[in-house]
Amino acid sequence: MAKKYPPQQFLNRELGLLEFNWRVLAQAEDAAVPLLERLKYLCIVSSNLDEFFEIRVAGLMEQIKLGSLATSVDGMTAAQTLKLVREQTHRMIERQYQLFNTEITPALAGQGIKFIRRTHWNEAQQAWVKDFFFREVMPVLTPIGLDPAHPFPRVLNKSLNFAVELQGKDAFGRNSARAIVQAPRVLPRTIPLPPEISGCEHGFVFLSSILHAHVGELFAGMEVLGCYQFRVTRNSDLFVDEEEVKNLRLSLQGELPQRHFGDAVRLEIADNCSPQITELLLKEFALSPDDLYRVHGPVNLVRLMEIPGLVERDDLKFPPFIPSIPSLLQKKGADMFKAIRKSDVLLHHPFQSFKPVVDFIQQAASDPAVVAIKQTVYRTGTDSALMEALIGAAQRGKEVTVVVELLARFDEEANINWATRLEQVGAHVVYGVVGHKTHAKMLMVVRREEGRLRRYVHLGTGNYHPRTARLYTDFGLFTANEEICTDVNEVFSQLTSLGKARKLNHLWQSPFTLHSQVLAAIRNETALAKAGKPALIIAKMNALLEPEIIEALYEASQAGVKVDLIVRGVCALRPGVKGLSDNIRVRSVIGRFLEHSRIFYFRNDLKHDTYLASADWMDRNFFRRIEVCFPLLDKKLKKRVIDEGLKVYLQDNCQAWEMDGNGQYRRKVARRGTVRCAQRELLEQLASSPVKPVA
Repeated sequence: MAKKYPPQQFLNRELGLLEFNWRVLAQAEDAAVPLLERLKYLCIVSSNLDEFFEIRVAGLMEQIKLGSLATSVDGMTAAQTLKLVREQTHRMIERQYQLFNTEITPALAGQGIKFIRRTHWNEAQQAWVKDFFFREVMPVLTPIGLDPAHPFPRVLNKSLNFAVELQGKDAFGRNSARAIVQAPRVLPRTIPLPPEISGCEHGFVFLSSILHAHVGELFAGMEVLGCYQFRVTRNSDLFVDEEEVKNLRLSLQGELPQRHFGDAVRLEIADNCSPQITELLLKEFALSPDDLYRVHGPVNLVRLMEIPGLVERDDLKFPPFIPSIPSLLQKKGADMFKAIRKSDVLLHHPFQSFKPVVDFIQQAASDPAVVAIKQTVYRTGTDSALMEALIGAAQRGKEVTVVVELLARFDEEANINWATRLEQVGAHVVYGVVGHKTHAKMLMVVRREEGRLRRYVHLGTGNYHPRTARLYTDFGLFTANEEICTDVNEVFSQLTSLGKARKLNHLWQSPFTLHSQVLAAIRNETALAKAGKPALIIAKMNALLEPEIIEALYEASQAGVKVDLIVRGVCALRPGVKGLSDNIRVRSVIGRFLEHSRIFYFRNDLKHDTYLASADWMDRNFFRRIEVCFPLLDKKLKKRVIDEGLKVYLQDNCQAWEMDGNGQYRRKVARRGTVRCAQRELLEQLASSPVKPVA
């Protein structure tokens, strides 16, 4: 469908992703956030940028390499976008390291948590480090001199490496002036020192400092002129031609090892790196000076993410909390099936526990009355009680069907391993539909009760991953509603079998009906507004990019529909533009937990239609994925989702950022009166243990 609005009415996706990372970086800058949590946010920015380069920047560079002059929806070519991305990223990384060196590191030192640089080591520290080097580091190093017989080694994606400048001749009379030392991944990047050696409660040295201090030991009789850290980021988007392959799993297993050696897209080096080594590395990785990022400090701040776990200082972390369990499930050994038959059960993670989901599968696995279990798996982790329960169920002879998404980015290997284990015990394992990732979060249990089969379903907005359920905000719904269960059964049939898609009772499904149903709901509000009735749309998601949905929202705004959008990450819609989007507000909430739930609310003449979904409003979610969007049919649960998932976030004046028509964000500041912090209020309202205020 042709666009009705010119490109300037849309914002750039890549620049929007960088804007999100500026908001995360602001958490690291915020003195009200506990100190070790500030360090975590700093690391999260680095982790986010890694993936941004591995996927988004890699995609731009690939387009440029192919000579593409195509423009994105905002009207920019890949080359234009890449130029702006580089400028923004250089500024962001400069600010990140400035914050690390001038604020966070000194503040940590003031709390007895020190990163002890080699220029400050005393004799006792030098002796300890030397012993550690010879005992733990040197035996696993393989220095490689660069000469005609030893070409530049293959450098793993995001690995820590050192370029060494040398002078003199080696044992064979060779006069090689350069060498590469690769730090094995088995070595920790931050090493704790004993308190009696460090002189503080928590002292750490960087592996890079240890190697710098003793790199000469690797090149006996030669003089080390310089030793410089570097790290290369590579294109990590896997290519598997699903139309051509006969066995997706085998093809993917063959492709995975190559992820570590894709085309280079970024080079990070120490800021003291010599011009000669810099030129050598850029040439070796076929990168331009614009792809070079000089840093004043460790080239990989992600490695510091482990520090808060090594430091027992609760006063420097967010206060602990215990997720609650709904009262009808609190009794030890509570019958999940009986509770769900009585009424639908809604869970709001992480404020409420993910344990009932695990209990549900474990009860189903051991219950003699259960005859079948079906589940989708997108991300579940390498250690999963849910997967173990499914394996146990299959071993007990139950019909277990698992739809495993092998192309869940960066979780491919874990998913392949689970698929293999499930197949070994007789479970039915399928990999979804060619060309469409299975992103829906569905679990169905079939149980024999009183001579007939009855279905129970869990639907969610987040993955079946107990660890992320403590870090991400998501909703999950248990229901035995026959029509919804029939819908879920139909979607499972589409995934495992063949045939035309049947009409569903309540679920909106990608790639068939979700896009058209969302458009219809928006246009319905538009028609109500034109008829002089109050009209309201509130939607919460991770990203808003799909052009036709954005155009429909513009038209709704012009008709008088009030539109509130809570978009955590990238948003291509321009809010508050006179004559275009006067009635649209966009906000992003960045806090202790990653906002991950997708909620769509339409006033619909006081029907208050409310849906939860696995999908964002992006092209891929509407057209290239299997997604489900499901309604709240229970009025009490519908009110809970509106109150807990939407209203409290629209009232947040503490962790909310409002977006302007140029894509810039301004943090909300509480004026006189009550400070409203959505995540804190939900913790106080839903968590079992009292929690102190959090920033």
